[in-house]
Amino acid sequence: MTEVRRPAGRPGPGRGTRRAVDHGPWFLVLPALIPILVLSVGPLLHGVLLAFTDAQSGRTEPTRWIGTLNFRDLLHDTLFWESFRIGLVWAVGVTVPQFLLALGLALLLDQDLRLRWLARALAIVPWAMPEVVVGIMWRLVYNPDAGVLNETLRDLGLGGDRDWLSGLATALPAVIVVGVWAGMPQTTVALLAGLQNTPRELHEAAAVDGAGAWRRFRTVTWPAIRPVALAITALNLIWNFNSFALVYVLTSGGPGGRTRLPMLFAYEEAFRYGQFGYAAAMGCVMVAAISVLLAVFLVGRLKGGDRA
Repeated sequence: MTEVRRPAGRPGPGRGTRRAVDHGPWFLVLPALIPILVLSVGPLLHGVLLAFTDAQSGRTEPTRWIGTLNFRDLLHDTLFWESFRIGLVWAVGVTVPQFLLALGLALLLDQDLRLRWLARALAIVPWAMPEVVVGIMWRLVYNPDAGVLNETLRDLGLGGDRDWLSGLATALPAVIVVGVWAGMPQTTVALLAGLQNTPRELHEAAAVDGAGAWRRFRTVTWPAIRPVALAITALNLIWNFNSFALVYVLTSGGPGGRTRLPMLFAYEEAFRYGQFGYAAAMGCVMVAAISVLLAVFLVGRLKGGDRA
């Protein structure tokens, strides 16, 4: 047979078309990718670079590159590490009860109850409210003179003269309560979605085998919602550690720094004292801490997947 040769430089059938189609997904992703690069990745890289400079507000001299000096100063800044400790206490103190209460509420809303649709709608009301509005509302609740909480305690004969947001011993617990209330709906929705995807036949089979409610939860419900629970818990830890608006409206970091979260501390350094480079170094440390948390979560998920 005579071999048919194509002219040099001409692509074979479909080759040029396939090459053009390969670029198609990138054009579809660009509308979502460009805002991420401009509004997230760009400022993040700029903040990392700023952390290695002596950038300050109101100075007339050019900004200088000072290397790791900001990070060395940060290592000896006891106020920052105290705020870091408070941030961890806040994040764990909000996330753990938030998850437990949301799990109980999700299990309740998964039952065949009357007006279940109304209960589900009311359960997500706090999620629909802006954090600033939530903070103002709870400031009124905690008001020492005419707040609902103190008025109720007075009616019950339990005192009711405490200033919850200004007391050194009560400020952080009071703010944690607000954080749990405000963030519980999103955890409830995520867990409820996981419960809805659990096959009913498994519960029925376990009930036929004589398994009680706790055993059914341990052997059927929890394995089904475990991936969702781990994911939403990790996200809640990150969101809560990065909290700013809610605590800022409630206490502005007071009293005496007892509720000064790392984000509040960095905000004060940057916009109250004008130390932009030092505040950027704080942000880098917080990003590194969150990255470690994410890495631990992802490694745990991968190991869990391997076992499965």
